[in-house]
Amino acid sequence: MADEIPAEEVVATDTVLDAVASLPGVVAARRELGELVVDAARADALAFFRALRENFAFAQVMDICGVDFPGRAERFDIVYNLLSVTRNERIRVIVPARESEPVFSVSAIWPSATWWEREIWDLFGVAFEGLADHRRILSDYGFEGHPLRKDFPLTGYVEVHYDDERKSVVYDKVKLTQEFRNFDFLSPWEGMTSLPGDEKASGGRR
Repeated sequence: MADEIPAEEVVATDTVLDAVASLPGVVAARRELGELVVDAARADALAFFRALRENFAFAQVMDICGVDFPGRAERFDIVYNLLSVTRNERIRVIVPARESEPVFSVSAIWPSATWWEREIWDLFGVAFEGLADHRRILSDYGFEGHPLRKDFPLTGYVEVHYDDERKSVVYDKVKLTQEFRNFDFLSPWEGMTSLPGDEKASGGRR
């Protein structure tokens, strides 16, 4: 078949996986949909990332994001998506993190990672050791909490509005004009057998 990968390319791909899996700090390595996925220990992650940059030419960090698992002792996963243009290879590295322990910053290896790490600090509250700038990047400077944590309320804690008398933006506690409602998204044309008010009209029919 035309879409089959030549045998020599398969061997080369397996060689890369084996080489990455043998690096210090690697807990597990596998391929998912053709891309490398590595679980790395937090304590050895910085040395592992340096090896990826220097020995495997992963010169670009495309994205860094956080995932929240409130029930775990290591509550967060920090996910790094790296690209090697010369190897035409992508790798996803997953590093677990605790709420109270910082993760090593990779901003010295990839300077652009500063923006992603600031975003994770802002939205999840995970600190990065060695990151020079821990200012919020998406929410306001006076914002309370971290909005992408799963225990953060959907309504937030405060709301802002412009006060015409003070001629400035004012922070207030959230005031909902109506109670929070749950929607079942059931289509009335598909799921309902009778409309409200039709009970008496249809009750006497035979």
